Amino acid sequence: MIKNSTQGIQNTQNEHNEHNEQNEHNVNAMPYKYYVEKPSNETQLYAQAMDKLKDSLRLGIKPTLENATMLAAALGNPQNNYCCIQIAGTNGKSSTSRFTAAFLAACNHNVGLYTSPELMYYEERIEINGKIVSRKDFASAILTVVDTADLLQQEGKIDGITEFEILTVAALWLFAKKEVDYAVLEVGLGGRWDATSIVTPKVAVVTGIDLDHTNILGNTVEEIAAEKAAIIKAGSSAILGVGTDVAEDVFKAQAKSVGVLPIKINVNDIYNASITYSYYAMNYQAPNIACALAAAKMATENQQLDQKTIQTALNNLVIPGRFEILRHEPILLIDAAHNPQAARYLAKALQAHFGLSDDGRLNDIDTLLLGILADKDASGIIDALAPFFRTIIVCASKSPRALPADNLAKLVLKQIADLPFATKLHIAPSVSSGLEKAAASNFGSVATGSITVAGEAKLWFLNTKNTQENSSLT
Repeated sequence: MIKNSTQGIQNTQNEHNEHNEQNEHNVNAMPYKYYVEKPSNETQLYAQAMDKLKDSLRLGIKPTLENATMLAAALGNPQNNYCCIQIAGTNGKSSTSRFTAAFLAACNHNVGLYTSPELMYYEERIEINGKIVSRKDFASAILTVVDTADLLQQEGKIDGITEFEILTVAALWLFAKKEVDYAVLEVGLGGRWDATSIVTPKVAVVTGIDLDHTNILGNTVEEIAAEKAAIIKAGSSAILGVGTDVAEDVFKAQAKSVGVLPIKINVNDIYNASITYSYYAMNYQAPNIACALAAAKMATENQQLDQKTIQTALNNLVIPGRFEILRHEPILLIDAAHNPQAARYLAKALQAHFGLSDDGRLNDIDTLLLGILADKDASGIIDALAPFFRTIIVCASKSPRALPADNLAKLVLKQIADLPFATKLHIAPSVSSGLEKAAASNFGSVATGSITVAGEAKLWFLNTKNTQENSSLT
């Protein structure tokens, strides 16, 4: 569906793929002319990297692989130094990426993980062996890519580079520098023109499909599926999650066109194997665990992935911003559900985990703090979640794309009018003020509706906790 106006991109990518097959480059093979000395002070280094990233936001999204391909080539094609697993999908791709990385790390492999977007800080997007990279390493990678891009642009080889292109190539470069064995790459948007698609993955995973980003990816599930199916390439193994059923023919056609036989996931295999994930209601993450397990087994060719290894990985893993319980007394739970499908998954998990009272509302949780981006299906999200809460507080996150709280309140009022029980509605000017209002009631709360709401809620919680701890010491 995405139209690509840049000429010669497909030829460039084909040449790049042929080059990859013939040559393997070391990360240290970057041409000397692309080396630019960086500040030695860590704080200064990080601040400079942040400035560069924020400046690149003005360029938005570009449906092309040309810039990222040229940048990676100038840096020695670092993505050729390790095995890549690429994961796409409307929902579940971030969790599936984290599970996959955890399974590989549990097998004693050195594993890089690249996800997006971050909850609180940019560097959260890049992890190695389950740990966020240091600000120094993150900033060095960002500035290495930006400096290289500046020089390539001066030579007329590329045009302006976007934020996501910078972050993606920086992650690939840093993974090579840290000598990872595997890199698990979450697709940012779609698949066909996503910067992560400069790699040829050993394993390509699509978790599921639903209507989201329709202004960019297409107006039907088939069009969206075609964009995501493009990550399935010749020589890759392909895994299709349970959520791909609605457009299965599209994925099968893409796989057939590149000579790949896709594997369809059966989530019952997880339950039959007696694998548990106690931190969550199991039905929330079982489809993602199933995809991740298949991906890890394919990547390692079934080496070392016995049930004990799998269970150990799960026992030690928390997925940030996905059904994440920040506080138990009273409950404060955050979730990044940002479209109707994700909201329905969240609602089912909340019911399974907390149960329902006689009035059909959740036990132990009274309040829904809801903030949604303006380009999302707000009515669909409200419809999935509103029936289970006695109080709804609407707010707007700091994102420039946030739907104004007053507008969101009107949508909520319209949809709760027909509920059998009364629902209180409040408007808060920010996520933090909404959380403060919810906390004053001493009842449990869920903050959701967008990734930015989940991130701002977590930051508020951590800052509040630190303030309280510091006060107790004085």
